[in-house]
Amino acid sequence: MASKSTTKVRLPSAAARAPGAGLDRVDRALLRLLQRDASVSNVALAAKVHLSPAACLRRVERLKAMGLVRRVVALLDPVPLGLGMRVVIGVVLDRSTPQSFDDCEKAVQKVPGCLDCVVVTGEFDYFVTIRTQDNESFNRLHAAELLFLPGVRQIRTFVVLKQVLSTTELPIA
Repeated sequence: MASKSTTKVRLPSAAARAPGAGLDRVDRALLRLLQRDASVSNVALAAKVHLSPAACLRRVERLKAMGLVRRVVALLDPVPLGLGMRVVIGVVLDRSTPQSFDDCEKAVQKVPGCLDCVVVTGEFDYFVTIRTQDNESFNRLHAAELLFLPGVRQIRTFVVLKQVLSTTELPIA
C-alpha cells in the first residue's frame, strides 16, 4: 500500500500579496514600456531596460505568468473603420437583485459595438460605452437592442462630443 504524502502549501505573507509586491525597478520599467508599445521587439525592449534579451524575455514571461499582462492587443482607430460616434449610456434597472444584474450583464455583452460596461454607484446601475457609425445607426441599435435589455427601467444616452483623453496606460510608479 502506497503511503499518502502531504504537501504543505506556503501562502505568501500579507506584504507579499500587496499590490506591486515582488516588482523591482526593471519590472516596473518593462510594464510601462509594454503599455506604450507591446509590439516592440524583445531585443529593443531589453536594450531599453539594460538587460540581455534572454533575461528580458524571462522577466516578461514572469510578468505574464503573474497575471500582470493579461493580453496583448492592437488599438484600432475607430473613425476610419466607420465607428466615429461614441455614446455613453446610463442604465437603471427596475430591481436590484442578483438575477437582474446577471441578466442585464449577459445581454449587454451581446450588444454590437459595446466597448465597456461598468457597475456604478449613485443614480445609475451601469454605464455602458458604445461605438457606432452615426446617429442613424445608433437609433437602430437603440430600437433593436438597448430598449430590450432585460430588467432595464431607464436608459439615458450621452453622445460624446469630444474625446479629451483616452488611454489604456496605468500609472506605474
